[in-house]
Amino acid sequence: MLGAEVLLRTLAANGVDLCFANPGTSEMRFVAALDRVPGMRGILCLFEGVCSGAADGYARMTRRPAATLLHLGPGLANGLSNFHNARKARSPVVSIVGEHSTWHGRFNSPLASDAASFARPVSGWVHTLERAAGMGEAASNAVRAAYGPPGTVATLIVPADYSWSEAGTPGPAVVFPQAARVPPERIGAIARLLRSESCVGFYLSGTALFGSGLEAAGRLAASTRAAMFANRFAARLERGQGRFPVQRIAYFPEAASGMLAGLKHLVLVETEAPVSFFGYPGRRSELAPEDCAVHVLAAPEENGAEALAALAGEVPSLPWQPAPAPEPEIARGPLSALAIGQSMAALLPAHAIIADESVSSGADIECHLRRAAPHDLFSVCGG
Repeated sequence: MLGAEVLLRTLAANGVDLCFANPGTSEMRFVAALDRVPGMRGILCLFEGVCSGAADGYARMTRRPAATLLHLGPGLANGLSNFHNARKARSPVVSIVGEHSTWHGRFNSPLASDAASFARPVSGWVHTLERAAGMGEAASNAVRAAYGPPGTVATLIVPADYSWSEAGTPGPAVVFPQAARVPPERIGAIARLLRSESCVGFYLSGTALFGSGLEAAGRLAASTRAAMFANRFAARLERGQGRFPVQRIAYFPEAASGMLAGLKHLVLVETEAPVSFFGYPGRRSELAPEDCAVHVLAAPEENGAEALAALAGEVPSLPWQPAPAPEPEIARGPLSALAIGQSMAALLPAHAIIADESVSSGADIECHLRRAAPHDLFSVCGG
């Protein structure tokens, strides 16, 4: 079996059945092989940044990787900004990058570059294929690496001649690693903290912000005096009617520090302690108070949703109940961020996905979205 087909069949057999592609000459064998591998769907994108951004968004919703196919180092470079966002979002992505034929690289043709060096800053795993017969194993390893945990961009660089050469059989099926469980003693320690201390806050990201994780956070908020904050640059946040309205940390450091003022303990769930977006003269980069003790309930590679649910079981908890609120109405009068947010809340269809790139003006929009129909909010995790 030729290398391009080995690659595709290995990906499809491991559940990677979608490829966002902006291919060139070096990747044509891969494109041709799409017709022979019905389990893989190819989507042509007219710019590489769309490939990387779409794969990031797909991973955030499905929690499994899509593939991207890009044309040599310069094509990869065009997609780097959204691979940067994907890395910050801990999104699993399998990035396939074509390369010149092995004998052609030494001639320094116009597209010759160091693709691996472009890939390393935005990837958790980078591998340049060294022989056609290694295609299947390398593809399986890329899928395994993409899953992490936490998820990451796994970049496989494929010289063109290995795509049209005999490459053996597809690679093995991957046993997908699962996020580590949080030790019971750590959950018990945070439970004791909640029982004995009053100025406690939680800083949530990852699986703590949707599904069972967000539901457990609501139960803890309803039953204890703990405040619940969301990492502003979390990959995915469930919002809208009927969902616990966890507060996103503000963008500007003055407002963010004000939100956390008075806390004596901050508990982290699948994230690091909050810092300001930029460094400002005369200001600390850390947003929590200087005398605030920081505790880890779940690290980014651990199962934060499960840990929150277990914690809610340790602390007598009540279900969170939404407060009655009037139905949002379309705004009238001058156009402003507040008017945009109010109108969005009135018009947004259920189960929409909002890609939030508003950054500094987002607070005036978002304050209305708690009353919108249930939806998912994506931030630009890498800024």
